[in-house]
Amino acid sequence: MRIGVLTSGGDCPGLNAVIRSVVHRAVVDHGDEVIGFHDGWKGLLECDYRKLDLDAVGGILALGGTILGSSRVQPAHLVGGVERAKGHVADLGLDAIIPIGGEGTLKAANLLSEAGLPIVGVPKTIDNDIASTDVTFGFDTAVTVATEALDRLKTTAESHQRVLVVEVMGRHTGWIALHSGMAAGAHAVVVPERPFDIDELTARVGARFEDGKRFAIVVVAEGAKPLEGSSMDFKTAGTDIYGHERFTGVANQLSVELERRLGKEARPVILGHVQRGGTPTAYDRVLATRFGWHAVEAVHRGEFGMLTALRGTDIVMVPLAEAVETLKTVPEERYAEAQSVL
Repeated sequence: MRIGVLTSGGDCPGLNAVIRSVVHRAVVDHGDEVIGFHDGWKGLLECDYRKLDLDAVGGILALGGTILGSSRVQPAHLVGGVERAKGHVADLGLDAIIPIGGEGTLKAANLLSEAGLPIVGVPKTIDNDIASTDVTFGFDTAVTVATEALDRLKTTAESHQRVLVVEVMGRHTGWIALHSGMAAGAHAVVVPERPFDIDELTARVGARFEDGKRFAIVVVAEGAKPLEGSSMDFKTAGTDIYGHERFTGVANQLSVELERRLGKEARPVILGHVQRGGTPTAYDRVLATRFGWHAVEAVHRGEFGMLTALRGTDIVMVPLAEAVETLKTVPEERYAEAQSVL
């Protein structure tokens, strides 16, 4: 068989582990040929690719980012390029395409699958917001990076008697904020699923200082917002060309508000893309490798229009259409659980 692989959307620790696993399983065990499209769906639409053999994937297991490159394609361009993509697949003699990506990538994969292309998807996102799988690779690495940063920030916050508002990634879901906040023993966690009450948050942080504590750490997901009608003046922005909301810096705005209300120095710390970069954790390497292995097996079984997913400790196949129906958000009980131990 001849299999095409691509990585699309934001980069993520573990992408190279999937690519490596696909090549090893396909080439060594099945005698397949694998090609990799450059820069995601753009590579497929422009027929820009390279051969992937064992030499090409040697030494990339622990490497962050993606050797194939990644990019985002505007939805309209992808819809308009369906016939072109089908033509390239036919010209290249591809038996299957394995796209590795998050919500946007999987929606595109489902679109092409419904148009008749042989697709087996692999989910990735540091946000852990794909509902059809218990965990996505990249999440553990992002949480580990955020937790280490929070551990380090505690010492400087205490030294200067400050409130530090630490912004982590999470456009629509607060899984990174929740897990890193719990792991580091932060004093408040703010997530997009639950608009924050600035009066309640101020009281929570202020109570620490009233109890004689010298500092406070607040972890906030980038997509968090205050309650409607809140007494906090909160600036918002529009959307980018891909339909993604533009953020104006919740940590910056929240630190200014908390300093004004508490009379304590408050500083924003934005971790940003450092959470995406660098070496994936052992957990993410293993999960990514398993996803790649099972994607190749699904191709050989002819299970197209499907996605690899972790359920418990097993890798199963679920329909792509199911994977893009809804996001996996932080439920109220998990948020309450975290708040009770912070």
